[in-house]
Amino acid sequence: MEENEVLTPEDVKELAPLYEDVILAIKQVYDPEIPVNVYDLGLIYELHINKAHEVYIKMTFTAPNCPMADEVLADVRYNVENTPGVTKCDIELVWEPAWTTSLLSDEARIALGMDPEL
Repeated sequence: MEENEVLTPEDVKELAPLYEDVILAIKQVYDPEIPVNVYDLGLIYELHINKAHEVYIKMTFTAPNCPMADEVLADVRYNVENTPGVTKCDIELVWEPAWTTSLLSDEARIALGMDPEL
């Protein structure tokens, strides 16, 4: 996938529904140890879709030694690749910057019993 591909405003408008569908697909994948999906956990650092409808995801895990990492990665890839309109999905696993609870969405904070205002 060409990561440096420049999208026009028309491209962005055309891709917006697909982008939403991809996010919904990612939200179907849960961390097996935490009752929150990987998107709301803040594990998705980057999400790009090019004109060819190829998806590029940069993601992390809450800890480098996550025993279910391979399964979660496979689930994200499967869900995204099976989103209508997606032609390909590449996932890059990164550890920098390290994940912190500041990346949690308000929905995740509420699900985990945390104050969403923090």
